[in-house]
Amino acid sequence: MPSDKSNLEITIPLGSAGERLDRALAAAVPELSRERLKALLKEGAVTGASGPERSASRKVQVGERFHIAIPAPTPARARPQDIPLTVVYEDDDLIVIDKPAGLVVHPAAGNPDGTLVNALLHHCGGTLSGIGGVSRPGIVHRIDKNTSGLLVAAKTEPTHMALAAQFAAHSVGRFYAAITRDRPVPPAGRIEGNIGRSPKNRKKMAVLEDGRGKHAVTHYRTIQPLRNAALIECRLETGRTHQVRVHLSAKGFPLLGDPLYGGKGGGSQGKLLSALRFERQALHAKSLQFEHPSSKEILSFESPLPRDMQELVAALSVH
Repeated sequence: MPSDKSNLEITIPLGSAGERLDRALAAAVPELSRERLKALLKEGAVTGASGPERSASRKVQVGERFHIAIPAPTPARARPQDIPLTVVYEDDDLIVIDKPAGLVVHPAAGNPDGTLVNALLHHCGGTLSGIGGVSRPGIVHRIDKNTSGLLVAAKTEPTHMALAAQFAAHSVGRFYAAITRDRPVPPAGRIEGNIGRSPKNRKKMAVLEDGRGKHAVTHYRTIQPLRNAALIECRLETGRTHQVRVHLSAKGFPLLGDPLYGGKGGGSQGKLLSALRFERQALHAKSLQFEHPSSKEILSFESPLPRDMQELVAALSVH
């Protein structure tokens, strides 16, 4: 991409003849996504020989020239906030965070600020380039509020696109540590089941039949049997909303401490959770591996089990 990112001159090469305009422009400027180019077309920011081009689907011809005027990134709606972060890795393209339990990733109706996005806007400051025309971090995957562990965010649009492609291709290595209520039977296995919104409770996800929902696969193995519980490792083959929580619950060994999917614990387990003030699902994103979009180096990160889960394992250990 030229150094002057605000004004681009594109000439359609032979290989793009007959392509849709948005597809041809995306091939010429891979740093911009097709969705971003479609938005620029709608805004009248792409001009051809006869003036502004607004049709993303019209076919292009060899030698046609187009001018793209890219506006400076607009400030993010979320405001920067000085929230402490545990930065595991950072460079000009991306940042890897070890997120504590209790921190929401994205601002939403119930959490307008105080989120990871607010913290990243403050931490990264002027190093963020426009993603979709907005100066913001590119959140490629999410971790639930009450799940701790590793998360990667992009600083640039090309990095965001490349990481999103890796997640879509299921080539990112993601491992979770989890403590289940009851011991898994069998102690290791593969769980496959489509996940979608529960028809009975819109706040929950569920394993759905009849081809509904999205394909999801979770691999698990027991690391340490505990008293009416177990410390297990889960490897995500796919990445659906609440995937680990839903799959383990569907198999009869939900995450301990998870009130939404049946792992709150009763009797002595419930008393133990209260005594330890353990008020979240026992789930931690412990390992993350992906290819760096620029260097092509395979990056691998590990996060130790957080103290609250260590204490829970110790209290449930079979002596």
